[in-house]
Amino acid sequence: MASLVYFCATMFSHFLKFIFKIRYSFINRSRFSALRAQEQILKTLVESGRKTSFGREYGFEKIDNFNSFQNKVPIHSYEKLEAYIERILLGEQDVLWPDKISMFAKSSGTSNSKSKFIPLSSKSLKCNHYKAGRDLLAIFTNSFPEKNIFLSNNISVSGSFERSASGLKIGDLSALLLDNLPRWVQGRRVPSKKLALQTNWELKIDAIAKELLKDNPSSIAGVPSWNLVLLQKVLSSSKSKTLKELWPNFQVYFHGGVNFTPYKSYFEKLISSKDFVFMETYNASEGFFAIQDRFDGKENGMLLLSNHGVYYEFIELDELLSGKSETCNLQEVELNRNYALIISTYSGLYRYLIGDTIRFVDLDPFRIVLTGRVKYFINLFGEELIEENANRALELTCEDLNCSYLEYTIAPVYPDESGKGGHEWLIEFDISPENLNDFQQNLDANLKKLNSDYEAKRTADLALQMPIVKSLKKGSFYLWLKRNGKLGNQHKVPRLQSHREIADSILELQ
Repeated sequence: MASLVYFCATMFSHFLKFIFKIRYSFINRSRFSALRAQEQILKTLVESGRKTSFGREYGFEKIDNFNSFQNKVPIHSYEKLEAYIERILLGEQDVLWPDKISMFAKSSGTSNSKSKFIPLSSKSLKCNHYKAGRDLLAIFTNSFPEKNIFLSNNISVSGSFERSASGLKIGDLSALLLDNLPRWVQGRRVPSKKLALQTNWELKIDAIAKELLKDNPSSIAGVPSWNLVLLQKVLSSSKSKTLKELWPNFQVYFHGGVNFTPYKSYFEKLISSKDFVFMETYNASEGFFAIQDRFDGKENGMLLLSNHGVYYEFIELDELLSGKSETCNLQEVELNRNYALIISTYSGLYRYLIGDTIRFVDLDPFRIVLTGRVKYFINLFGEELIEENANRALELTCEDLNCSYLEYTIAPVYPDESGKGGHEWLIEFDISPENLNDFQQNLDANLKKLNSDYEAKRTADLALQMPIVKSLKKGSFYLWLKRNGKLGNQHKVPRLQSHREIADSILELQ
């Protein structure tokens, strides 16, 4: 009987692999097909929006192309859409989207403690999140034909959700996705649904680690910081030296949410497998936008998902910050420009400023890299330091001085009597540099190489002083997240801030 079950499971896994290899050929991977798909999505969005309060207010009946859409509908931040969302939360329908909205992805964001409630329609769930998930498997199966991840389970740690008095489901996107997964997927994932949806994050991680000791998963998905905590617990509770020894079928990590570079070496050490695959995704509460589709070791970027219920617009960050509002669509983007991303979705987010910044590294097909957040920059002195610069400078400095870090944040040092100010770097090192002063000097030099505005402001210390680097105790950022009620997949450590509130609250814990 056991051999029959194993045979059937093996045959089913090979069948799934065959299906996803076929699916790969239907993914939009050319400029022409992507642009054509975007035109159709905009048409669907406008036609659907005409039936809503938002559409009537902004004259959707007179919108017939991108230019009129851009002229009629202003760019919306969450704050500008909040009044519409509150109406839906109170039970009103046809406000932003004509279909019934019964789910909201709750996100506190990364720099604001105020919760955001992102509407999630059934159409968006189907056409965006789940479709992108299937394409993720198709890309992996095509890229690594020798592997078969369908032979065993996938580890996915979710948040939790609650039901409102009116029956709405409100919680982490990961929990809402888990609650609506088809049965064939539910049967191929761990931990159990009941355990995955528990609310106490620390107790849940301990319980999941115990459950995973009995499994042999093939893959894991989610945010690196929290998965690292989980996998460390699993390995420390086992008798194995590496995860590959504990789980012989462990093959791939689908990661996203934060810059993966500082985490990669730790995962490699824990797993200890030369052929293990790390595959990047761009999946947010508002939508699933991109998937890595090349693995040749270069700056591969991620394939922008052009036919998944999201219409994309872009505005250069400098122009956005100067108050301009004219955007370009996918047809007009250029390589190596730092764009703020604006989306319109099948959940009724129209011309929504999501807060992320991206850069195109290919235009046929369209591939992007994440460069940071609209709010994650420091420009008090004209230095225009963005997250991409900070990440890269820190990586180069650690390579130069044979050290490594886990987390960091940067805050301004306000000008003194001489009018000079600077930046203060709070870094949680895994392997500390031998000399912190040498680290500061090297970091400063790398920042100058990467950012000409920073270099100009640092000339002779005229406007910007040498950066201050403070080494924090291990666990400092985890403790800060815990004390602020931010444990879980949806929460990340803020990187660059134009104020000192977060930095000072972290320093109080030292």
